[in-house]
Amino acid sequence: MTSRQSTYAGWLIHVLVWTVVIVMPLFGTSPDRPLMTGAEYVRFLVVPLSFMIVFYVNYYLMIGRFLTRHRLLAFIAVNALLVAVVMIVVHLLFKFVLPLQMHHPPRERPFVDAVIFFMRNALMYFLVIGASVAVKMTGGWYKAEAARKELEHSRSEAELQNLRSQINPHFLFNTLNNIYSLIQIDTSRAQTAVHDLSHLLRYVLYDAGRPQVPLDEEVHFLREYVDLMRLRVPSQVKVEVSFPQPSGIMTAPLLFITLIENAFKHGISNDRPSYVRIRVSVGQGEVVCETRNSLFPKSQDSDRSGSGIGLANLSRRLELLYPGRYRFEYGSTEEEYRTYLSIRI
Repeated sequence: MTSRQSTYAGWLIHVLVWTVVIVMPLFGTSPDRPLMTGAEYVRFLVVPLSFMIVFYVNYYLMIGRFLTRHRLLAFIAVNALLVAVVMIVVHLLFKFVLPLQMHHPPRERPFVDAVIFFMRNALMYFLVIGASVAVKMTGGWYKAEAARKELEHSRSEAELQNLRSQINPHFLFNTLNNIYSLIQIDTSRAQTAVHDLSHLLRYVLYDAGRPQVPLDEEVHFLREYVDLMRLRVPSQVKVEVSFPQPSGIMTAPLLFITLIENAFKHGISNDRPSYVRIRVSVGQGEVVCETRNSLFPKSQDSDRSGSGIGLANLSRRLELLYPGRYRFEYGSTEEEYRTYLSIRI
């Protein structure tokens, strides 16, 4: 919960606890103990009200002024004075304002019994002080924890937004690089590619700004991207694609495009047989994207697609979006590069 929700929850607990304490005598009847009269109930209220005074004087004043500043001796001394004043006021109220109606004069208590009675009452007030300290410290910890989590969430959202914004130029660099190569081969197909690119950019810039998108929309975007890449690949390149049927599953946007971009970028040769295989599947509560491609990595001189931040960006996004709920593997053999990404939805 947020820090504000934590504050409201704390106040609700205070109200419920004190309500139970105040109304408890009204339900504690038995044949040998009838319901309290109005005067008796008023006398009873004096004690919990005195407890409330000691509790909240500490809760709002003493703990912050003394205890949190490591002035323990001053805290104990001030509270001893507070308890003494409250006990004297309660005693005077009981003796002169709300005297107990008795048929016989009260017996004189021995001095030892009076001391024990006083110490027992004082102990009750110090237990209330201890409860106030415990509640205050616990509430402060919960507030600090809620604020920390809220700040962490805000930072994560900001980092995700930054990572998502990096995808746009990275995707654009790769796609424009492909169209640039296509212009030299077939101008009319390059024009078609520019038109198709406008549809892709509309999704990247607008639709993919949402935290979650239907997997069907993401698959449609991937299908259009693959069709765009097909325009420029040589005839000896085999492109095999398998996408799932409509499923109604929601997922974070633009998670798989990096893998497919890299497959086309590093898996195609202009003069040698090569292949790109892409499979996106859904089953048993997870979405899986697998790519396999022949290995023709671009050199730094020939690669005009950008900074190569794709896989690092994807790994960080997965950690933020699906911590503990994904499996991401990638690597190469002598002739093939493979990636495997599985996300539990």
